[in-house]
Amino acid sequence: MFKNILLPIDQSREALQTANKAIQLAKSHKSKIIMLCVIQAERTEMNTEEGIASLLNRAQVQIEQEGINCEVLKKEGKPAFVICDVADELNVDLIVMGTRGLNLEDAQGSTAARVIQLAPCPVLVVP
Repeated sequence: MFKNILLPIDQSREALQTANKAIQLAKSHKSKIIMLCVIQAERTEMNTEEGIASLLNRAQVQIEQEGINCEVLKKEGKPAFVICDVADELNVDLIVMGTRGLNLEDAQGSTAARVIQLAPCPVLVVP
């Protein structure tokens, strides 16, 4: 049912908990996980190369240890729009994202709410 799962991830503690939910779904549906880190130019304090690389590596190791194929993407822009664009471009079947995180709120409101409005596929929001 869910061949490709998009997992937007940031440097928050909650991101790895959201990854656990994506892993459960991927295991039960024999899915591939596409992990996406969205870098915001205006929020450089959260976008250090070392921090991003460490986060992506930890999450990728966790996913691949479960025997799940994992692709890693880094994109720049406004999180909600980038997430939806990537979901559309890669024809993903499901987006799994958290309700809390470092990049999940901006002047427009909740990133998760915006993704739900704009996404080309179902969105599972993990509290």
